[in-house]
Amino acid sequence: MSTNGRDEILRLSALALAKGVETLECPVTGGVHLAAVGKITALVGGDAALYERHRPAIEAMCAKSFLMGPVSSAAVIKVITNMLAFIHLVAAGEALMLAKQGGLDLAQAYHAIVASSGNSFVHETESQLVLNGSYDIGFTMDLALKDLGFALAMGKDFGVPLDLATRVNAIFEQGKEAYGGDAWSTRIVKLLEDAVGAELRASGFPAKLEV
Repeated sequence: MSTNGRDEILRLSALALAKGVETLECPVTGGVHLAAVGKITALVGGDAALYERHRPAIEAMCAKSFLMGPVSSAAVIKVITNMLAFIHLVAAGEALMLAKQGGLDLAQAYHAIVASSGNSFVHETESQLVLNGSYDIGFTMDLALKDLGFALAMGKDFGVPLDLATRVNAIFEQGKEAYGGDAWSTRIVKLLEDAVGAELRASGFPAKLEV
């Protein structure tokens, strides 16, 4: 159920098949706070009949599940969702800093963005941790770089130029250098805070995400 590269899950499923064992890959998405209460989403790759046999167990752990196709399909979509999340995180930080430097109340700016066409799941969730100052998302810089590496490798394999992902990967490399690989990935926004010399803080936001 972890995030893996496409080649790795294909290798593992081939080893399992040689022993007569079928494989379902089932990475999950939605964040640690949703996983803790069984509201995470499962992205499934494998045989449809095998999925149906195990669907009750998957849905006992997850609020939603999507069969994406054969084995390795879930690896592709999971890497895509994580790539988008990191891009959105960097974008949310830039948006909040523009709001602050433009003289806006950050709490009001947060809520206005939530109600706007510029909203994202990442802004709704992770921006709260930035505004609190805890950055405590339960996901590290090293893990972000691992997943961005998978995305960039897929871009090369599939012939897709990933300009935004490449830039965001470089930003996370800077974040790791500045704060360490064990720092929370949400702390990537602190690079901008340090560069501008201004903190993104507002009252009324939690130190950890709640459902």
